[in-house]
Amino acid sequence: MIVSGKEVAAKNLEKIAEQTKEFEKKYLRTPTLAVIIVGEDPASQTYVRNKINGCKQVGFNSLSYEYPDGTAQDEIIAKIKQLADDSSVDGILVQLPLPKGYDEEKILANIPDSKDVDGFNASNIGALCLNRPLTVSCTPLGVMKILEYIGADLRGKNAVVLGRSNTVGKPMAMLLLNADCSVTVCHSKTVNIADYTKNADILIAAVGRPRFVTADMVKEGAIVIDVGINRVDGKLCGDVDFEGVEPKASYITPVPGGVGPMTISMLLYNTLASAVARENER
Repeated sequence: MIVSGKEVAAKNLEKIAEQTKEFEKKYLRTPTLAVIIVGEDPASQTYVRNKINGCKQVGFNSLSYEYPDGTAQDEIIAKIKQLADDSSVDGILVQLPLPKGYDEEKILANIPDSKDVDGFNASNIGALCLNRPLTVSCTPLGVMKILEYIGADLRGKNAVVLGRSNTVGKPMAMLLLNADCSVTVCHSKTVNIADYTKNADILIAAVGRPRFVTADMVKEGAIVIDVGINRVDGKLCGDVDFEGVEPKASYITPVPGGVGPMTISMLLYNTLASAVARENER
């Protein structure tokens, strides 16, 4: 079965829009997401537009701050601190990747944990590792929502995550581990990756290599989630050879239209959760 992330995301957005109306009635204000983008990378600009459109769809306020490449890092940090002190702002997002020359870790460290709706801060990652998650990275959280949507029984299953990035691979592994999977993380230094993937009941591909996962690497009946987004000959494709793998998989996500839409819906989910938590602390 091909799982449409668009369909799952649309249902999530409907819920968020309803909850936003309830939030406004209760707290007499609107949830607000602030987005900072540095440089003119076309893909990043597209992502930011999609996030702003998502805010409109669910009834959020959105603030967008665009800086040319070469802007002093201190100026960007100053803006983050200003937004951090603004009680009307519930979430702060810095669009990644940043252009070369910027200290990504230093910049992100200025986002307060309570407004870190991307879930990238060390404290949020640490809480996830302790199975006490506060805010979870949007893409891995979106994958878990897809697994929930298809009714996947995760307990005791063999899960293999391809990729160990701080934004996807590592938090993905932690979420699956917290859901009682037996988890293996493979990466560029793993020897004979297929030996691991062929035993996976659940295979998450997030390596950034076009069509890396082929049919001979996949167990019959496996759930295959393709997180990769690659452009080949002007067309988008994932990390999975979809045409080859789809006949073997019990469930599989396409690219585009799979995990991508879920990432934005989870960003909005995190922003609303942040707004509610901040109001409860007042």
